[in-house]
Amino acid sequence: MTTFCVIGRPNVGKSSLVNAILKEDRAIVSNVEGTTRDAVDTPFRYEGRDYVIIDTAGMRKRGKVWENIEKYSVLRAVSAIERADVVLFLIDGEKGIRDQDKHVAGLAHDEGKGVIIVYNKWDTVEKDERTMNEISKKIREEFKYLSYAPIAFVSAKTGARVNTLLPLIDQVHDACTMRVPTNVLNDVIMDAQMMNPPKPHNGKQLRIYYASQVSVSPPTILIFVNEPELFHFSYKRYLENKLREAFGFIGTPIRIHARKR
Repeated sequence: MTTFCVIGRPNVGKSSLVNAILKEDRAIVSNVEGTTRDAVDTPFRYEGRDYVIIDTAGMRKRGKVWENIEKYSVLRAVSAIERADVVLFLIDGEKGIRDQDKHVAGLAHDEGKGVIIVYNKWDTVEKDERTMNEISKKIREEFKYLSYAPIAFVSAKTGARVNTLLPLIDQVHDACTMRVPTNVLNDVIMDAQMMNPPKPHNGKQLRIYYASQVSVSPPTILIFVNEPELFHFSYKRYLENKLREAFGFIGTPIRIHARKR
């Protein structure tokens, strides 16, 4: 069973998207910001697979969260992210990207969840053959830390392209829970090290001995080295890119830790 939640700023179309996915009106839909106060779990089945969708209350800027009920809504949204396998992060296609979007998306990233960026209200956007690429580029610039997250363009109101989401959720969930055999993982790590050896630092050379995947959701790789402090962030990012090239890992963060052998 795959559990996923829908997050985003108030009035971005979360409840409408839930309804479009479920093809029935199980959630309240309103144009008044903050209508959905609670997180609601709805189990359903689609093409032989079981899902639970969590509809969350919209998250506001912390400075605007004065009432207890609003604070409760934010806590419920954070709780929904913690319980979900995959997070659908909604952006409002009419209003574009706001600063608050970065905070909301950051919560899912920090929790190590699979993430799909959903650009909603696509029907309201004036577009030509270049628009989708231009918006994708802007999203990548604004959300550099979500470079692994696929982008889906949908209209919850009309139902356009909503049918692409469940197959994408399946892909991301499979990537989050993927276990790479140790011998295959080490082949990729050692090949990457030979192609681009770590640069010496203060006369010392990082040596990588072997790697092991220690957990999933998110995939977490432990790399045994001679001196962990020589394992520079830039080299960690290089290895992450090589792992993505080899195994895909679509929509999921990868955590890589160095440990002294």
